[in-house]
Amino acid sequence: MNTPFIRNHQFNFIKKQIKTLQNACTTVSDLKIVESVRTGVLTAITELFPHATEEQKQLLEQCATTKTAVEFQQYIDSLVPYLEEFTPVTDQQLKKLFPKIKKLKLPDLNEVDYRYTTYLGWSDVASSRRFLAYHLNGKLVGVEGRITPANKKTICFVCNRLEEVALFTAITKSKPANASPDYYKAIGQYMCLNSATCNGNVTDTGKLEKFIEDVTSTVYKN
Repeated sequence: MNTPFIRNHQFNFIKKQIKTLQNACTTVSDLKIVESVRTGVLTAITELFPHATEEQKQLLEQCATTKTAVEFQQYIDSLVPYLEEFTPVTDQQLKKLFPKIKKLKLPDLNEVDYRYTTYLGWSDVASSRRFLAYHLNGKLVGVEGRITPANKKTICFVCNRLEEVALFTAITKSKPANASPDYYKAIGQYMCLNSATCNGNVTDTGKLEKFIEDVTSTVYKN
């Protein structure tokens, strides 16, 4: 039985590393350089999974012998059964995340492939609002805010790729102890307009998790 252990962003990272190795095998004639790249790729991949079982290590380390385009694709395909899904959610769960939004526009969850999902993101164009759902520390959390299209390509803070983005601005829940009733603090980041594209690019969740923590935390931070 295949026990899932590879999250979407880790799978994207592995694919990126394999692309680097494949490029070296294709374009570099010096075998020492190729083997150096192979060692670096293998190390980068295995370091993603410090608690991997022996069986999982053997699976990941199969890239050590790949040389042809067919073999590289076979390696990537061999990892798909081990993808750990974003825990599926229901419409009702999403509504509970945003109780103040009376007419919440929901994504079509039937169209979501949870294997290739790091976060759920969708927009309500009519209200210029953006919604995120993410499993943080074992709990499903939501963030909503306003989007302002950038009308140009720039770097998305989540996936770190040059894409069509919008400025996503959310109001934090945290307040200083002596804050006035009308105090608020907004946090804005450029984020992919297309969540599927972003989920297909993201290789690290650090910046996304920090953003969500900063917005949802009720503890004031200087």
